[in-house]
Amino acid sequence: MQLIDLSVAIDADAWDPNQITHEIQSAADNAKEFCTEMAQFGLALEPNELPGGELLVMDNLTLNTHTGTHIDAPAHYGSAATITYGRARTIAEVPLDWFYRPGVLLDLQNVDGAVADAAYLEKEIARIGYTPQPQDIVLLRSRAAQWADTPMAFSEYVGLDRSATELLLDHGVRVIGTDAASLDPPLGDMITRFRTEGDQSALFPSHMVGREREYCQIERLSNLDALPGATGFTVCCFPVKIARAGAGWTRVVALVND
Repeated sequence: MQLIDLSVAIDADAWDPNQITHEIQSAADNAKEFCTEMAQFGLALEPNELPGGELLVMDNLTLNTHTGTHIDAPAHYGSAATITYGRARTIAEVPLDWFYRPGVLLDLQNVDGAVADAAYLEKEIARIGYTPQPQDIVLLRSRAAQWADTPMAFSEYVGLDRSATELLLDHGVRVIGTDAASLDPPLGDMITRFRTEGDQSALFPSHMVGREREYCQIERLSNLDALPGATGFTVCCFPVKIARAGAGWTRVVALVND
């Protein structure tokens, strides 16, 4: 079985719209801290008594749950007052079997503009010759990959409108992933259309569908070009279990049978 990593690294040295701090504590400093902590419990130990005079290298990070490759849970899409179908589940509450399912890759790169609608997805589904089945995980190639590690990746891509998102949910899909920063169209495009048309539905259409229908979206995927085709792989994307959180980081892997 071939394993294909579809995730981006959480990297404090790379450009990211969310601030990341990553402090690395040396093994020597960790030894001093550990011995000080043990002394509070009446356990005497000196750093020089440890093997090599040091203990362990430790990493301390500060970051947002929407940093790097992550999964948005239903609870992310709005407050209880805006959710129309009942209580929205947090990332720790979403069923695990949503995140280990056959994958389907749809290509949005030929969209004219920044928004794919249901009509485009229907043509793409016909092109690949496979209709998404209930609980398949659909991944979207959005044009963002060519701008990886730059601010352009967050503005030059193709997102879904309401009709496209609802089409996938109508097929029974519960997890939709994209290599872009969001399943929605780029922020500049949404605001321009809202100001031009005066239609509030142009703003965050995919996220707003999540207030009416329960589903998750994976954001900031990578390496979709390495997939064997539109089908023929399984997606494994279990999120980190964070209590009461609206999102969780995930290491997304595609499993391809030889």
